[in-house]
Amino acid sequence: MMKGCKFTMLKGIHVSIALLTLGFTPFFRSSGGHTEEVNKPILKKEAPMIGEQHNPSSSTKSVTSFTSDVEDSGEEELSAQNADCNYAKGRWVADSRRPLYSGAGCKQWLSGMWACRLTQRTDFSFEGYRWQPKKCKMKEFNRFSFLRRMRNKTIAFVGDSLGRQQFQSMMCMVSGGEEMPEVEDAAREYGLVKPRGAKRPDGWVYRFPSTNTTILYYWSASLSDLVPFNSSDKNSNVAMHLDRPPAFLRRYLHCFDVLVLNTGHHWNRGKLELNRWVMHVNGKPNENKEFEDIGKAKNFTVHSFVRWLDSQLMSHPRLKAFFRTISPRHYRNGDWNTGGTCNNTIPLSRGSEVLQDESNDKVIESAVKGTKVKILDITAISELRDEAHMSSYSIRPTQGINDCLHWCLPGVPDTWNEILIAQI
Repeated sequence: MMKGCKFTMLKGIHVSIALLTLGFTPFFRSSGGHTEEVNKPILKKEAPMIGEQHNPSSSTKSVTSFTSDVEDSGEEELSAQNADCNYAKGRWVADSRRPLYSGAGCKQWLSGMWACRLTQRTDFSFEGYRWQPKKCKMKEFNRFSFLRRMRNKTIAFVGDSLGRQQFQSMMCMVSGGEEMPEVEDAAREYGLVKPRGAKRPDGWVYRFPSTNTTILYYWSASLSDLVPFNSSDKNSNVAMHLDRPPAFLRRYLHCFDVLVLNTGHHWNRGKLELNRWVMHVNGKPNENKEFEDIGKAKNFTVHSFVRWLDSQLMSHPRLKAFFRTISPRHYRNGDWNTGGTCNNTIPLSRGSEVLQDESNDKVIESAVKGTKVKILDITAISELRDEAHMSSYSIRPTQGINDCLHWCLPGVPDTWNEILIAQI
């Protein structure tokens, strides 16, 4: 059986002393930067999550063979041509070849609560669009070609539930939405085993043995290190170290070839209080009155995190790191718990083009500027797709509750991954 991070010699990489000692590299304070949120109404609490499972199927279907007639010879040439491409600038176009997988069929990887094909929804026109960047080419996604490119590599998604949607989208894209019993569950290699009494583990790790390609997700909604005051008390307050990256990343960064980060919708007073997160800086409770403004606390954390990550990239030359911009919310006439809705089902009623050069997410844009961390800019293109949210549809709908934050899958997060793949 193929092994991953713990057996790095099989992946053709070396582990230097510098990698093993990356653990507690200090942050640097951010100077300046933006503090405004992209979305005006701040999410106070996400709608309850239900039916979340990622158990590999025990199906006895035949093993998928990863062979294809598609040639990869044009990959490097296309990458060179697109070196200066702004993938966030372009337009949505109808494409009869979409979606890339079946929302009803990708049950092995896709949470039922995000599979709109399994809900009461009857209109699926939102599935039939692809993103066309302006003045540059984006190769059609081919799962066999992608797995060959990612041979012996690990792709890590680290962030909140929108990051988890992007992870599930990637799993469905790479598998074609098919059952793949041969895919290995490698979660134990990364310590991601569901704790006793927990609803779910802190992440999932899957390996495609045909190419030794590993795809993982780790939940870190704030990208700060969270340490319970009392680990034996489940109701304990939690130290939220704004100037320290999650322990998971400090421990496993050397394992990754592609890292995709996101944060945003948990940075509000309601979420901090609900999770009992207590801000800490320099190892002690925060005394900076400025961080009473949650936006400024987020800004400080994002800039600090990027500076730390950028400082690590010299020791990790093969690692390509991306910070995804915030995914927009489309609540109208209220919020998720006050009657807010997103009932539009007409695609592109807000327009189809993005012509601006700059990002709508000024926090991420300013944080990565001048660093080796790349921006995965999806905010403006997603703003145009208000018809593609979960809305009022659910396997078990709750009267008066609409989800205008998360997306139907297949859907918009597939495009985020296509843009990511084009930038890798």
